[in-house]
Amino acid sequence: MNKHMKVAFMVAPFLAILGYVGADFYNENQAAKTKIIQLVPEGHCDIINQSCVLKSGEFKVNVSDEGGVTEVNSTFPLDSATLFLVDKDNNMTAYPLGMQKSPYYWRSNTQLRSLVSNKGDSYKLRLIAKIKGGQYISEFYTQTTK
Repeated sequence: MNKHMKVAFMVAPFLAILGYVGADFYNENQAAKTKIIQLVPEGHCDIINQSCVLKSGEFKVNVSDEGGVTEVNSTFPLDSATLFLVDKDNNMTAYPLGMQKSPYYWRSNTQLRSLVSNKGDSYKLRLIAKIKGGQYISEFYTQTTK
């Protein structure tokens, strides 16, 4: 074995470790970049009767309202969540949601129940859920069925 082979065998483990660490830093940097992903309703959305799921791939968000408190829970921990009530003139009222129990549960007092309390009532909503650099957004309607 010549001296070049000996040096190659001594340097190879260090290069492998540096490559592994470098790839990890690169992947972490890519995950933190800002990206916008759309959430779509999974079937009919009825927030008053706890039947509203928004999804994108394996990420799901459940939106419900009980006693004037609108709650969002998700399959992955969120950094923040904001719900917007949108009237007929496209004017938005923002409701920043506060974390409850864990980063999977977010809630706030809203006027939603008073707007869609009767059967057949419908209202436009927007949701922005942030995870690291990703913003999951959705514009959807809730309609009370019962």
